[in-house]
Amino acid sequence: MKRDYPDRPITAVGVVVLKGGDVLLIKRNKPPKTQLWSIPGGAQDLGEPLLKTAAREVLEETGISIKNITLLDALDFIERDDKAQVKFHYSLIDYGAEYDAGDLKAGDDAMEAKWVSFDDLEHYKLWQETIDIIEKARIKLGQ
Repeated sequence: MKRDYPDRPITAVGVVVLKGGDVLLIKRNKPPKTQLWSIPGGAQDLGEPLLKTAAREVLEETGISIKNITLLDALDFIERDDKAQVKFHYSLIDYGAEYDAGDLKAGDDAMEAKWVSFDDLEHYKLWQETIDIIEKARIKLGQ
């Protein structure tokens, strides 16, 4: 299924990965929001359970494996073009998780990947929804 101008919503995940006082961010390499910082994530494959999607996307985009995956929220991302046509529609399931293992390296859909301290998040251009879900993960995972 094509991602822009889809005929139905695409199910995808986002994962807030925490390690001590840091959160894992990626710089997006594909639309929507190309070159903006976000949390790792991506579309669910056919026949793939959501928790496996979360772990796979983090590994593909950052080289990191995760543990203690916890449901945080579900929401829609809908972007319309200047003619009011739906350009992107994702049904997003956001998870929180803890770092397990691996050496950080950008891959797949990420231009960059880095650990960012909570105090430095204000220096990154993040959507308000991303800031909110990071805070929810900090509370739920006790960091």
